[in-house]
Amino acid sequence: GAVAAQQAQHARNPGTDLSSARLLRPTKRPPQSGWRRLVYVLSGRLLNPGESPADVRRRELTVRVNQPLLGCYKIGVLSLKGGVGKTTMTATLGATFASLRGDRVVAVDANPDRGTLSQKIPLETSATVRNLLRDAQRVRRYTDVRAYTSQGPSRLEVLASEQDPAVSEAFSEDDYRRTVNLLEHFYNIVLTDCGTGLMHSAMYGVLGVADQLIIVSSSSIDGARSASATMDWLDAHGHGELVRNSVAVVNNVSRSSGGVDLDRVAEHFAARCRAVVRVPFDPHLQEGAEVDLDRLDPGTRLALLELAAAVADAFASVHGS
Repeated sequence: GAVAAQQAQHARNPGTDLSSARLLRPTKRPPQSGWRRLVYVLSGRLLNPGESPADVRRRELTVRVNQPLLGCYKIGVLSLKGGVGKTTMTATLGATFASLRGDRVVAVDANPDRGTLSQKIPLETSATVRNLLRDAQRVRRYTDVRAYTSQGPSRLEVLASEQDPAVSEAFSEDDYRRTVNLLEHFYNIVLTDCGTGLMHSAMYGVLGVADQLIIVSSSSIDGARSASATMDWLDAHGHGELVRNSVAVVNNVSRSSGGVDLDRVAEHFAARCRAVVRVPFDPHLQEGAEVDLDRLDPGTRLALLELAAAVADAFASVHGS
């Protein structure tokens, strides 16, 4: 019977009785925040109330963010409408990934209209993507590429665009593909901050190589309509699969969002995308200066963690080449 089967199993694997899971008493993880953390610290770590539900949630999200990734994963961040926080979203999402993962993360500015991505981290070099392409034949190692990027405190690196509009406008689909082909040898995640013009040459390159898109909307009616129009255009031009696998971000959500029903907005995007994440208004991001994750409100940090986890959930569908 069942007892005999158990005895037979034990005879085959006598060491199972001495496994760590059997011998070690289960321990509670120490709390990371709130009153639980205060009690834990003030008691000299003798009293451990355990993790709060919020701590558990953050830990679970962090595990998702750290899902294994084979090869290089390419993410395009786009919106038809300017001023919705697309560049800031590229920088903060990239910084979140870079601060939590052990691999390399780079963000590329592919905006033809004086892109501002490089202003989101301390500038270490005046080199741009144009310089990298010019010197591509001499780039052999990661240290070679690093001479063309700036790195922030989160470890996120940024490859800047040309600030001369005449030169940046010439950044073509072929230029973008060459850039990504070079970067994918040295980075595990490549984010691209796209321009607002869907017909711009480089955009075809972005859509051609992207594993996933992040479509950014503001919390206003016209912002939501523009994001929806972006999806319509992508669907109509053969990128329906990218839309279905995309993550929509409703950005700058505040308590005073007027009469806009954000639940209805989220429902609309949820019917078309894989996930929808709301990112609250944050005073630090509103400054438009360098991004420091430690200066963000806790709610913003959590929303960015949720966004990174949602993006990372699709990592398993991509296999390294």
